[in-house]
Amino acid sequence: MRAPVLALAAAVVLGAAGAPAPAHADPSGRAAALAAPVPCPRAQAPQVERSPRPTPPPSVPLQQAVGGQALATPALVVPADAPKPPAVTATSWLVADLDTGAVLGGCGPHEYATPASVQKLLLTATALPKLDPKRVVTVTHEDLDIAPGSSAVGLLEGGRYTVETVFLGLLLQSGNEAANVLARLIGGPDGAAGGVQAMNAEARHLGALQTHAVTPSGLDGPGQFTSAYDLALIARACFADPTFRRYALTEQARIPDQPALRQKGFQIQNENQLIYRYPGALGGKTGFTDYARHTYVGAAQRGGRRLVVTLLGAEPRPMRGWEQGATLLDWGFSLPRDASVGRLVAPGETAANGAPVASPTVGAAITPEPRAVAAHRVAPPGWAASWPFVAVAAALAGLLAAVLLHRRRRRA
Repeated sequence: MRAPVLALAAAVVLGAAGAPAPAHADPSGRAAALAAPVPCPRAQAPQVERSPRPTPPPSVPLQQAVGGQALATPALVVPADAPKPPAVTATSWLVADLDTGAVLGGCGPHEYATPASVQKLLLTATALPKLDPKRVVTVTHEDLDIAPGSSAVGLLEGGRYTVETVFLGLLLQSGNEAANVLARLIGGPDGAAGGVQAMNAEARHLGALQTHAVTPSGLDGPGQFTSAYDLALIARACFADPTFRRYALTEQARIPDQPALRQKGFQIQNENQLIYRYPGALGGKTGFTDYARHTYVGAAQRGGRRLVVTLLGAEPRPMRGWEQGATLLDWGFSLPRDASVGRLVAPGETAANGAPVASPTVGAAITPEPRAVAAHRVAPPGWAASWPFVAVAAALAGLLAAVLLHRRRRRA
């Protein structure tokens, strides 16, 4: 009888103390939240006609907690005492430090969404290290197989272009045929399909476990998803490459003449308005499809800090995607340097199911887990956080002593 008595007493004492259950007692592996989730600030968006959202795959709890348990929420997560972030129409977003990896805040950071052309950043992270920018390639008929009316840079079948020109067409003008060319070049015998496989392998390596590519360009495909957190991982990998940083800040480029095809060259411009209108802008990528709505990735530097913002599912009114990103960057720069609700994991740090498999990559700046967040109000470490457990232990010890003393008296 002693074990049931002690278990009942422990439950009573725990309930009276108001202490959260130990993390290992939670079958899901999550500590109990101490407050209701805080809804994300929403800007009023106009009513628009949109196609039904594709059905995302089931969520995997470990994948949703990559980067920190506080990020496993569909709601708002910001540092305690942080100013309220701006209201945006994006369904999910995240702001992070490119250098330290600290996640400064987000709204549904691990919620599935469709990527549109920001998926071209995953293609870039995969292809850029593998291709010589001076290599000359010939565009094939299959490369031009893109959806009618979709974004194109104007590459010609049989045209000969350097890899650098193709990358500029991809990033400045969001050329879907440029995406097909690059995917084919890295796809080996399987062509563009092999390139998509390489993109998915790169996503797993980076820890972007909720990202699955079906098309190299971001044109919608069944089962194609990403998350705001994953996009930040991918963007961090891109901005670590000096060649990408140069491409991302290029305002204009020229697509060369094609004498063999008797076609003149033409000029293209960077579509990302952040680089023209936001002081310290580092570049990024825009995106739009009917399913995805407006998506955006942008980065900027200020006061020795480099921040990145990612957002998904936005409407262009009352603010365009890049403007929503700019307001979130302003909010991020207003936070203290040590503010954090989680971190961007290092490449190779997580298994496909989200479980840790190795120490972070040497040289990757990693921030500690958050001390407190507004959405879940996790108690800070120290005596103030641990006193309920100390009180419970003392109460249990006293109860056990009383039971033993009572039994001894009965025997006497």
